[in-house]
Amino acid sequence: MARFMDFHEDLRLPDEAVAQIAQETRDGAVDAFGVRQVELFHNADGKVYCLLEAPDEDAVRRHHAALDVPCGAVHRVDSLL
Repeated sequence: MARFMDFHEDLRLPDEAVAQIAQETRDGAVDAFGVRQVELFHNADGKVYCLLEAPDEDAVRRHHAALDVPCGAVHRVDSLL
């Protein structure tokens, strides 16, 4: 499965949302679009990077739309490991 990284400029996540995302990531949850969260990087300033496994960029965009989260640039990425 391909991996994609996207960035959210101002997405302040409440602690409950971070906990839920973390649990779903540990569980390996896959949504209706075939998207699985691999990692999420965030800070208190609302800067958020999502690393996702997905069939394609369109699935990543549909994943975010279903969560009502604006999605800007999406980049396919490869890992060193």
